[in-house]
Amino acid sequence: IELLPVFEFNINSIVNINPETGKRLKDVWGYNPVSFFAVTGNYSYGPKIKEQVFQFKDFVKRVHKEGMEVILDVVYNHTGEGNEMGPTLSFKGIDNSVFYILEKNKRYYSNYSGTGNTLNCSHAAVKEMILDSLRYWVTEMHVDGFRFDLAAILGRDSNGHWIGDLSLLKDIANDPIISGSKLI
Repeated sequence: IELLPVFEFNINSIVNINPETGKRLKDVWGYNPVSFFAVTGNYSYGPKIKEQVFQFKDFVKRVHKEGMEVILDVVYNHTGEGNEMGPTLSFKGIDNSVFYILEKNKRYYSNYSGTGNTLNCSHAAVKEMILDSLRYWVTEMHVDGFRFDLAAILGRDSNGHWIGDLSLLKDIANDPIISGSKLI
């Protein structure tokens, strides 16, 4: 079973209005993550904090019991923080110039992802964070593999140039934990 992204995201991030109802649209797809280690609470039930972690683990166990596997659609190419007009939710506030690819005028974000920003996947700290996230989902949440959204971004340097064997993609393929999972 391949799931849409399950990382935490802001369901209220869309500013567009439904022209028929006048109500603000909701982001229900999850392709604008704000945390790579947290299961979103947007799909869980129950009022308890952290309940979504237990519910997700139970879901994976049930799927495995039925003889199937769980593949996550993962978004490591950008975040839900958007461009220079977007909110500061996580990485912008930690170290904007490390986590994102910026233009020459550092106020603006390179937008190779088409979503307003692009993660700097060639930076050692960003690479390690993404590898740690993938390991977490395999070892703690027991998923069986990943489908990488806009995977080519993971193989580029901070100027957008292809770096092949020096890229995060090579690190993923060589990781002793992650490489044992299905990588799409």
